[in-house]
Amino acid sequence: MRADTLSNPFAARQERLRAQLDTRKLSCLLVSNPLNIFYLTGFRGSAGIAILGDSDAVLWVDPRYTLQAHEQARDVTVLEERAELLKAVGRWLGRKRPRVVGYDDSYLTCAAFRRLRDYVSRGIRLKPAGGLVEGLRRVKDSLEIAQIRQAGHLTAAVFQEIRPQIRPGVRESDLAAEIEYRMRRAGADGAAFETIVASGVRSAWPHARASSKLLKKSELVILDLGAILNAYAADMTRTIHLGDPPRRVRSLYNAVLEAQRRAVEAVQAGERTCDVDRAARRVLRHSRLERFFTHSAGHGVGLEIHESPRVARGDKYRLEPGCVITVEPGVYLEGFGGIRIEDTVLVGEGQQEILTPAPKDNWFIE
Repeated sequence: MRADTLSNPFAARQERLRAQLDTRKLSCLLVSNPLNIFYLTGFRGSAGIAILGDSDAVLWVDPRYTLQAHEQARDVTVLEERAELLKAVGRWLGRKRPRVVGYDDSYLTCAAFRRLRDYVSRGIRLKPAGGLVEGLRRVKDSLEIAQIRQAGHLTAAVFQEIRPQIRPGVRESDLAAEIEYRMRRAGADGAAFETIVASGVRSAWPHARASSKLLKKSELVILDLGAILNAYAADMTRTIHLGDPPRRVRSLYNAVLEAQRRAVEAVQAGERTCDVDRAARRVLRHSRLERFFTHSAGHGVGLEIHESPRVARGDKYRLEPGCVITVEPGVYLEGFGGIRIEDTVLVGEGQQEILTPAPKDNWFIE
């Protein structure tokens, strides 16, 4: 019987994992990435190792996390280990004698792998299985979607609250701090990433850090923010112009806005992620701006602010209902400034849903 994702999401996710183990001919999977451990068990500690197989689900933690693990972890046996966790895992594998043990080669360090190999009995094969859990995480279940939706709405509400404070004379770093403070006040775990506030020529830096620079009249201001709530993140960017924008700025903004609109329309089940990227680039190419669009059109978002799938040229993953991605075209002109508009978008059975519903039409402050 299939586990219900609402009443028992962790059992349902473990069930999906076990189906993948059979496909990949793995006896069990060693999980060391804390985010993947949380996804499969509910344990949110920063250290632990889990093994999941056809009939086994075990989580090893050190004494710092024993109480927390017993409180949070679901559908897994919690074992406290005072010595090295990998050594305990090796002993357990020696008793169970699984034939092929998968491990997350994209997370486990070379040094940790060498220790694990020394602890594991001969006859047990260690096989790279990186990306297995991340692949499952691409499609969100109903509980995850609800969490990301809440994080997105919180993010949009905070932006609306601080919008009156976006004015000449305000320091970029003060705005960023106010955004993150209000996120926590609204119930967020914190900011999903370091909030970007970049004004003037600095807005042409796609990943500028908020600085001590003061906002000035007749400047563009990019604000890239996202709350993390109950472990799930949202991501949103809005661009503001301080003062009545000249014709060139209006033209640039409208081109980026149209590129984002077309790309969001392309977010449909069955469409490839590269087609979403292409939809944005087609608009910017028509406006002779494509060469100023220097990054991909988006990325997956969930437990991490950047996760699979990538929304970029050459990426041919076909979107499925439950995928959550960002759509964020931008143009960046050196010595002038930049414009980016970004939303977190849910792929639905029919129409997509924007999970960061802050307005984009009231983009200048006179």
